[in-house]
Amino acid sequence: MNSDELIGMGVYTPAEAGRLLRIPTVKISRWLRGHRIQNRFYPPLWTPQISLDDDSVFLGFHDLMEVRVADAFIRAGVSAIRVRSAILVARDVIGRERPLSTNKFRTDGREIFLHIVEEDEGGEQREQLLNLFRRQFEFNGILDPILKTVEFGDDGSPAIWWPGGRRLNIVVDPTRSFGQPIDASSSVPTAVLAAAVEQNGSIRAAARAYDVSEAAIKHAIEFETMMEQRLAA
Repeated sequence: MNSDELIGMGVYTPAEAGRLLRIPTVKISRWLRGHRIQNRFYPPLWTPQISLDDDSVFLGFHDLMEVRVADAFIRAGVSAIRVRSAILVARDVIGRERPLSTNKFRTDGREIFLHIVEEDEGGEQREQLLNLFRRQFEFNGILDPILKTVEFGDDGSPAIWWPGGRRLNIVVDPTRSFGQPIDASSSVPTAVLAAAVEQNGSIRAAARAYDVSEAAIKHAIEFETMMEQRLAA
């Protein structure tokens, strides 16, 4: 994959993705690289969008969104093995390589997971998971908090993400600044705006230097502080 092919995809290391998603880097790497426990190899949950022809793992924007949903189901008690099985089935049903984060998975996902759990006769927490996926409102309780901050394209795939909610006016858009968090109005990365206060001496001076509102500077500081707190947690 050459540099031209990366345009519009968003590019993230597992560490950058983990910082944005509040998910340990090692988990993201394991899910996308696969891992071995004793003599058994567990394959990746899916193949990342980005391949740079070496052993490094990089995520595209759609990988980032898929990881968000996969993590939510794993935290709800679904094993990574079942999540991978659901992805394989959902690809055929939904017709997308990364189906969990699509808008259509909201309507089809419950039946897909229910089928996966029902087929697993002796899995751990089987009854608990059957109860979870038999109730639409409980299934929605997993997905809705994640997907409500996402805007979808005409094909139902995630297009942009508002990681701090719309109040902060900070967006992750794969077509802008390689998918880094930016002030939605100016496209300036939040990391740049937050650092500008120290460089320029005040919020007002930083806003003038980058031709943005003082609110944009304050929101960038709030967002970057939140990211650092997540990293330290």
